[in-house]
Amino acid sequence: MDMKKVYSIAALISLLAGIALILSGCSIPVRQPAVPQTWSEKAEVIGLPGVRYVVRSEMPEFTQDAIESFNREQVYFATKGQSATLPPANFLAISGGGDNGAFAAGLLYGWTAAGNRPEFKGVTGISTGAMIAPLAFLGPKYDYILKEVYTKSAPKDILDKRYPFSVIFDDALADSAPLHRLLIKYITPDMLKEIAQEHERGRLLLIATTNLDSHQSVIWNMGKIAASDHPGALELFHKILLASAAIPGAFPPMMIDVEANGKRYQEMHVDGGATAQIFLYPPALKVADISKQRGIIRERRLYMIRNARLDPDWAEVERRALSIAARAITSLIQNQGIGDLYKIYSQTQRDGIDFNLAFIPKDFNTPHLEEFDTEYMRQLFQSGYDLAIKSYQWEKLPPGL
Repeated sequence: MDMKKVYSIAALISLLAGIALILSGCSIPVRQPAVPQTWSEKAEVIGLPGVRYVVRSEMPEFTQDAIESFNREQVYFATKGQSATLPPANFLAISGGGDNGAFAAGLLYGWTAAGNRPEFKGVTGISTGAMIAPLAFLGPKYDYILKEVYTKSAPKDILDKRYPFSVIFDDALADSAPLHRLLIKYITPDMLKEIAQEHERGRLLLIATTNLDSHQSVIWNMGKIAASDHPGALELFHKILLASAAIPGAFPPMMIDVEANGKRYQEMHVDGGATAQIFLYPPALKVADISKQRGIIRERRLYMIRNARLDPDWAEVERRALSIAARAITSLIQNQGIGDLYKIYSQTQRDGIDFNLAFIPKDFNTPHLEEFDTEYMRQLFQSGYDLAIKSYQWEKLPPGL
């Protein structure tokens, strides 16, 4: 190659890099040191110890908190004259899926209208499911927020696009500040007090993120955070929801200040969907065994909402590196989501929990023109609503069984 051309290309690259640095304010994101590997599983949020669980094969701290939540529940029902027979325990698990969360929002809205939506003993959420989970946990009084967010939001309400060179010089292609403002608007100090009250009744609100430093899933006990009365509880609550929805590379990660071995560090948390698309509770919690040991006889039901279609999503792929990579990642996420359903189904069979699954129907074909497409979300919300209002027939098995 002509050396003049080589130098010209090099100069152009240097110029573009320089422009990118100027556009970014001449600053590249920095972070505090990560927790050393040997202390990673023992790190605690500064001022709020014991509010989260690193998912691993043995989780005695989660088991203990689950037992304590049951004890609080027993006390509550005793005050209502129901100490002899506990009512059924209903669980709700909401998956990730970006703007496909409109399906879960519509289904919950229609479920309320149908008049047979139960109160949930526990609610779990990942990514867009994390955004929905606190509202679903507190019940139908907050359905109006679900409808407003998932039928009126546009891309500008969720993200601010950054300059093209963000992929090289920044931590994400977009800024999640608009989404943060939505959380501040809707997840208020009063709502945090309500969540704390429900936590004291023995109910559980759990959100998952991914600790990118350690490649581990982390489950956050949001009720415990709300009930802590810590001055930073609301800020942490918002940060966890943002982290759970922070698609790596697309949205900025959330940096969580922690301490371990007497020193302060920072963890990088991103989308819970990087490790699981949906979850019930850690497999280490053996509900059937604990119930047998304590003489607990109780009906349990799980309702899972997968914000995705489960049938193959055909598309002709352009023969270009980015198109191929994007399509492969989409395929990975879809199949990981199906694998999660099988894993959870196995848990329900082990622990005697009635399995119920909802997902976007294969006949839903509204064009999806962009992420957080308002018209797409409106149509999907309506699809979920229509299914629920007609007494939705929940699937009793994962696909393929």
